[in-house]
Amino acid sequence: MVEHPAYPVGLRLTGRRVVVVGGGQVAQRRLPALIAAGADVTLISPSATPSVEAMADAGEIRWERRRFQDGDLADAWYALVATADTEANERISVEAERSRVWCVRSDDAGAATAWTPATGRSEGVTVAVLTTDTPDPRRSAAIRDAVVEGLRDGTLVAPQQRTRTPGVALVGGGPGDPDLITVRGRRLLAEADVVIADRLGPRDLLDELPPHVEVIDAAKIPYGRFMAQEAINNALIEHAKAGKAVVRLKGGDPYVFGRGMEELQALAEAGITCTVVPGISSSISVPGAAGIPVTHRGVAHEFTVVSGHVAPDDPRSLVDWKSLAQLRGTLVILMGVDKIGAIAQALVTHGKNPDTPVALVQEGTTAAQRRVDATLGSVGEVARAEDVKPPAVIVIGDVVTVNSRA
Repeated sequence: MVEHPAYPVGLRLTGRRVVVVGGGQVAQRRLPALIAAGADVTLISPSATPSVEAMADAGEIRWERRRFQDGDLADAWYALVATADTEANERISVEAERSRVWCVRSDDAGAATAWTPATGRSEGVTVAVLTTDTPDPRRSAAIRDAVVEGLRDGTLVAPQQRTRTPGVALVGGGPGDPDLITVRGRRLLAEADVVIADRLGPRDLLDELPPHVEVIDAAKIPYGRFMAQEAINNALIEHAKAGKAVVRLKGGDPYVFGRGMEELQALAEAGITCTVVPGISSSISVPGAAGIPVTHRGVAHEFTVVSGHVAPDDPRSLVDWKSLAQLRGTLVILMGVDKIGAIAQALVTHGKNPDTPVALVQEGTTAAQRRVDATLGSVGEVARAEDVKPPAVIVIGDVVTVNSRA
């Protein structure tokens, strides 16, 4: 029984020698944090898991393929003992004590001179949790997770002096399900003063914002003599110059048919700093939510994402439909519901089999999601008969029927 609680401390291990004994699952879990801390890690073990071996192959650690020998802790600052041999662990612990090296033991925390806390990080803050007396890993991890999640999603806000600087975050909100926004995106939303939201963004997240946050529907910005995109750009610049934290909440990913680069360029020209937070693209997530993999071994080795907002015969189209028709992989079409008949006809004309399976997934990942199946030869008629409405993701290829074969 430990009479006194452990004294918590943060070790700065950059460039300092750390010895890890044992290359199994414990080492696999602990090594990445040691590597991230910049430690000079030596692994001593006759064998290692494939992941640990990959760290050695990449030069992230030095691996000595042998058993521990007396003197291996020389010049070490920290040691992690993680072998399955209790007797060997005890011998290493004795040397660590003699050499005054802090030593963690995976097999017997009570015999160790140091404990590894349950650790999590959120934007410059490290949360480390230790239970008193003998460590309770499950309880420590549960507390850690609760604190980190609270910091990340904004439900736990620590008082702090906030320096307001002009800035905008272009946040990809994902395909629609509010749970599919990234952790960083949700945190930035929680810190925002102004949110300019797309119609296709995760609308449910807006209800979680504090009352003081100004929410602007990008579709309702008065355009006047400006084009829609110019008006949005101007709104971003105006609020950022007023010293507010601005989030531009976009559906999917900002750079996948999202005009995010246009907004970033406008902000740069105005001298406004901008952070880009990638989002989960509907081109992958929506088919997945409908049970369709965009690639599958032995069926499709590539997938192509195409905008269908202009018809194949439109002179503004930048898509090479003839080349796409020759591909054997999966074709994912965004913004193409009203043009799908013309698109299908162009693909068939250029040699695509009219019996190729097609799925239209409307309102993917949301409670209103529905899937309509057809073939390339029938999809135009089926889409009209089923009254498929945007937003919908269209998947063309044999992957559409992979799940039905199971």
